[in-house]
Amino acid sequence: QVQVVESGGGLVQAGGSLRLSCLISGRTSGLYAMAWFRQAPGKERELVATINTSGRTTYTLDSVKGRFTISRDNARSTVFLQMNSLKPEDTAVYYCNRDPTYGSMPWGRGTQVTVSS
Repeated sequence: QVQVVESGGGLVQAGGSLRLSCLISGRTSGLYAMAWFRQAPGKERELVATINTSGRTTYTLDSVKGRFTISRDNARSTVFLQMNSLKPEDTAVYYCNRDPTYGSMPWGRGTQVTVSS
């Protein structure tokens, strides 16, 4: 069973930066195209960015383009989300999972990102 564990969230002022990490563990004999999602209070979960197995970004949400960058280190089974110029509207719980084009894996607990104005 593949598992994901997200980390790196926290409280930051508007304009600040955070780097989220997603460790993929368990049965990882194959690489997966991965994604970051987020869910703000009272809103549906939305797709933020996706990355293929080779490390190419394949999708970025319009509202985070130019500010967020997804990347991966396959040797460490880790996917990252670098978030710069954070805004209060980026406040959410952030989750990683498979690129939804290819299916899903069990959801982790996510990591809380709170941006103060």
